[in-house]
Amino acid sequence: MLADRLLQHVLSFSLSDVRLPKGVGVLDPFNGTNAEEIHRIVTRFHRTYYNDDRPRTLMLGINPGRLGAGSTGLSFTDTKRCESDLGIPVNGIRTHEPSSDFFYRMIRAAGGAEDFYRNVYVHSICPLGFVKEQPGKGAINLNYYDDKALENAVTPFVENWLRTLVGCGMRTDVALCIGTGKNAAYFTELNDRLGLFQRIIALEHPRYVMQYKAKQLEAYIDKYLAALEAL
Repeated sequence: MLADRLLQHVLSFSLSDVRLPKGVGVLDPFNGTNAEEIHRIVTRFHRTYYNDDRPRTLMLGINPGRLGAGSTGLSFTDTKRCESDLGIPVNGIRTHEPSSDFFYRMIRAAGGAEDFYRNVYVHSICPLGFVKEQPGKGAINLNYYDDKALENAVTPFVENWLRTLVGCGMRTDVALCIGTGKNAAYFTELNDRLGLFQRIIALEHPRYVMQYKAKQLEAYIDKYLAALEAL
């Protein structure tokens, strides 16, 4: 089953062999304070929505942030949407993430979680996130492309991850990239080198929409739906 193949990998990420730049830490919810709960959530999610062998279209974001995948192990899914839209209770963790708000509005418009995940598998270009200590501010989220040394360090890990995903049973004619700027540029360059997908469709990142284009929210949801309908 697709769920078994995916879980074998998504529950065992490791950057232990990657030399990260000074001051950069790994955001790894699978080995953090709430690891047991996150393992339970992620396992239940995969068993519920991927317990078959139907090929999925990949939809890939940037890397996990603390309030979404960093709290549930599921991309663009905070604890609020995990409970309300996926029906998976969350114990001891409470987060609200604007990107998750947008993403699940889109999923509801697409027919709900069951219909959406029947056709799509959502994850990230880099499946583990990063944090960087800022003097007087504590740790802040860091995208893999925010630091060129970090990007270079994790690229072999990312290449292996993407090959693994495709090998689990994903469509290779098309992939969806969440993020039209640096994430799309990196993914496109990587794909040109690896030849994994025939075509990449880039969509605006939910965080960008919620922060800068909230008044056009429905138009961006429609853009996502149009991309899904064209698959």
